[in-house]
Amino acid sequence: MKGTLVIYKKELASFFISPLFYFIAFMVTFLLSIMFTITLDKFSFLAANPMMQMGASTQQLNIHYAVFLPHLSMVNLMLIFLVPALSMRLLAEEKKMRTFDLLLTSPVTSTAIILGKFLATLTTLLAMITLSMIYPLVTRQIAEFSWAPTLIAVFGIFLVSAVYAAMDLFASSLTDNALVAFIVSVVFNLGIWFFGAFNESIDSPVAKKIFEHVSLTNHLGGLLEGTFRTNGLVFFLSLIFLFCFLAERVVESSRWRD
Repeated sequence: MKGTLVIYKKELASFFISPLFYFIAFMVTFLLSIMFTITLDKFSFLAANPMMQMGASTQQLNIHYAVFLPHLSMVNLMLIFLVPALSMRLLAEEKKMRTFDLLLTSPVTSTAIILGKFLATLTTLLAMITLSMIYPLVTRQIAEFSWAPTLIAVFGIFLVSAVYAAMDLFASSLTDNALVAFIVSVVFNLGIWFFGAFNESIDSPVAKKIFEHVSLTNHLGGLLEGTFRTNGLVFFLSLIFLFCFLAERVVESSRWRD
């Protein structure tokens, strides 16, 4: 546990002193501000015009579906590329700078290395996601709505970001080139969405059931709509454990080779 804490503090400090982190935070805030303002203006215009409401669906008149879900979907889209940008150097840069050899010879287990780096990345992502919550908080001052669906949806985005972090940490462990790690991470992040989409083109009921069970879209969709499901939580935690375990195996194999 002590080794994990040491790695965690080191990586967290490197994240928050990095100009890249503040540049990313600025760009995220800038883009989300523009998109959220546009979406909120459209919803306000619809809510203020009874004639427009006649042809609108129930979801279009619900602030959670009309404003907050597009906002969180934009956050998720950004995370697909932002998480690789943050995590690409976690192990790849260590290998390139030869500090990885010091890690392998230090009295720190492979599990502690991976867990410390993963938790530091997750803390940084939590800070990013917290930024996105400023907008619903501000909206709460001018509109009444239930917090429960929004908080469950944000929790869903956090779980997805944790999956990205685990996959991208694994990608970073496979190479000593940060750019290659970034590209592989983006492929992983996009691939996990396309993998679940196969259930739409499968006729076999059994195969369709399996693909629906491993579909990230299916599990996240329930959380975004404000529905908490135990099987969804187990699915996300299983993915996180799997890729952290694979990253740990790569690090441990490097230790044995050296």
